[in-house]
Amino acid sequence: MNFLKDVFLLYFERSDFFIEIFLEHVVLTTTAALIITVLGLTIGISMTRDKRFANIILAVTNFIYTIPSIALFGFLVTLVGIGSKNAIIALVVYGLLPIIRNTYVGIMEVDEEIIESAIGMGSTKKQLLLKIQLPLALPVIFAGFRTMVIMTIALGAIASFIGAGGLGVAIWRGITTYFPEMTMAGSLLVAGFAVLVDFILGKIETSLRKRVLGKAKVS
Repeated sequence: MNFLKDVFLLYFERSDFFIEIFLEHVVLTTTAALIITVLGLTIGISMTRDKRFANIILAVTNFIYTIPSIALFGFLVTLVGIGSKNAIIALVVYGLLPIIRNTYVGIMEVDEEIIESAIGMGSTKKQLLLKIQLPLALPVIFAGFRTMVIMTIALGAIASFIGAGGLGVAIWRGITTYFPEMTMAGSLLVAGFAVLVDFILGKIETSLRKRVLGKAKVS
């Protein structure tokens, strides 16, 4: 109990420090999430046009997932040095799979009869994608987006190990100085941030599913 009191006292005494690293974490993860979303949607849509390309991309992204995140951060240090650039590249590489896979699966699972009807009414490929496939696949795509965002927030804590800032600074400082209260303070903020964002995105996902599919996601 005293330990938790010390943690919350630390928030009060070092509020400027925690606000600064929290904002750094928000900027870092938001930047990575935006890049991942654009790349993931583009690649996922491209995969629906060529099955061989889809298989290659899925194999590559699945392989990347077998690499420990800290190892990938370390490898990138030798290529681009330390700092935010390294962290964003690593976060983007790790975060692509959920968006790519869900975009691909969501579009491919659109009912063939709906697609045939749209083609029969004279829809072009662009109209088919923008007005039929993407809207109907949106709940699945958003589920991948939600997974990616939460994962990016969590992995962003490792970014401090390579000088990128963020909430991992508190965790790393606590570990290296044998200051468990600091480690816990940083960890709680990462967890709290992830839980809050997940709750908000969960509400949005439920709303999308009700609007597009007429039902909420089954737990």
